[in-house]
Amino acid sequence: MEDCSGVAAGVVVGAGSCGKKPFQLARSLTYHHHQGHRPAAALTAKWRRHQLADEPRAQRPQAVVLYTTSLRGVRRTFTDCSAVRAILRGFRVAVDERDVSMDAAFRRELQALLAVRGRAFSLPQLLIGGRLVGGADEVRQLHETGQLRRLLEGAAGQDPAFVCDACGGVRFVPCTGCGGSRKVFVEEEDRVVRCGECNENGLVRCANCCS
Repeated sequence: MEDCSGVAAGVVVGAGSCGKKPFQLARSLTYHHHQGHRPAAALTAKWRRHQLADEPRAQRPQAVVLYTTSLRGVRRTFTDCSAVRAILRGFRVAVDERDVSMDAAFRRELQALLAVRGRAFSLPQLLIGGRLVGGADEVRQLHETGQLRRLLEGAAGQDPAFVCDACGGVRFVPCTGCGGSRKVFVEEEDRVVRCGECNENGLVRCANCCS
């Protein structure tokens, strides 16, 4: 009886032909491995994509916008605006204050925003992250219950003592294009036209503190 010990591993032989020439050689495991193996660079890129998907994405600080007025014509309105401003300063957050008395565009902007929500025009009005929080009464209530702090958690910080060197905290500066006159001379047309850079008061937003 022939010895089969010399048959190499992985060799398939015919029945009853232990010492005969094999008619089929099995493909090596190494071959199969390389057939299904992806290049190291591709695997690394795939791993990196999964890693980035799991990593928390950096979020922009949510904006805090306060529509207010600096006019003292209506005492209660001015007092409410000052009260809400003081509350926000206590949280040391950056506030985009939009004075409707300095720019009529802010008034129209707020009117449209309130109209969509079926609310009458009133000041002040606070928005956090694009969400309308409400007026002075709502802000006071949220502050007393501690909910306002949670709403402001994603807001950018700012020193409450900060005063802009360019505008002195007014957030508006005279238009450099017309010098605040609201008129510019067009040489090509030999005529004076309305300046298109400033508002009805000849002012523009301060570029130093109002981005």
